[in-house]
Amino acid sequence: MAEVRLQGQAAELENPTLVEGFPGVGLVGKIATDHLVDELDMRYYASVHCEGLARIGVYRGGDRTARPPVRLYVSEEHDLLALQSDAPIASSAVERVADCLTGWIVDQGATPIYLSGLPAERDDERPDLYGVATGDGGDRLETAEIPIPPEDGVITGPTGALINAAAREDFDSLALVVQCDPQFPDPKAASVLLEDGIGPLADLAVDVQELLDHAEEIRAKRERLAQQMQAIDQNESSQAQPLRMYQ
Repeated sequence: MAEVRLQGQAAELENPTLVEGFPGVGLVGKIATDHLVDELDMRYYASVHCEGLARIGVYRGGDRTARPPVRLYVSEEHDLLALQSDAPIASSAVERVADCLTGWIVDQGATPIYLSGLPAERDDERPDLYGVATGDGGDRLETAEIPIPPEDGVITGPTGALINAAAREDFDSLALVVQCDPQFPDPKAASVLLEDGIGPLADLAVDVQELLDHAEEIRAKRERLAQQMQAIDQNESSQAQPLRMYQ
């Protein structure tokens, strides 16, 4: 049965923002969300049991506790929810998972920020960041001065399915697209998501120095998952790409 099951005490939230971190190209959304959970010391809030999610247990080094692969964390102080995911979603389950999560997000009255990488070859310059929205979410992007994409594009994978569901239900959602390495985990691009996107949109000050200082270590730790994401069908991997390349 599809459900989001609370773990412990219910949170008192007013107008929460939810940050989504499904794995995708460059693992930018996952790296950014994982860092947010750690940096803000967010509390494990709920386990996600949507139909189609991998039935596996995840544990961390130095911790005996095993948990489901998709979880929600909360910071009441920051009126913030974060979705953390440690496993890809099969293409056959993407729509079911998106519908399951969308129903819960709407029930919480949350405004989601969906995250995606745009594969791009670049040198050491700062990655470009763009924002799109559904409902009236564009007003929030304008206030945060997040640029409009310069060309037509499409977002695939679970993130794309979540955006599709938000557009279908016509509720406010935001989506951030950042240029990233097409092959390897990209902590620098994730830091741009946090500093230039999530921070202004959710009224947060997030220290990203640790991401930048430990970029090589993060790449090495996440490289196996990044390789898995490259090997699967594009509908399983959250990524943005120019519409001309998708058609």
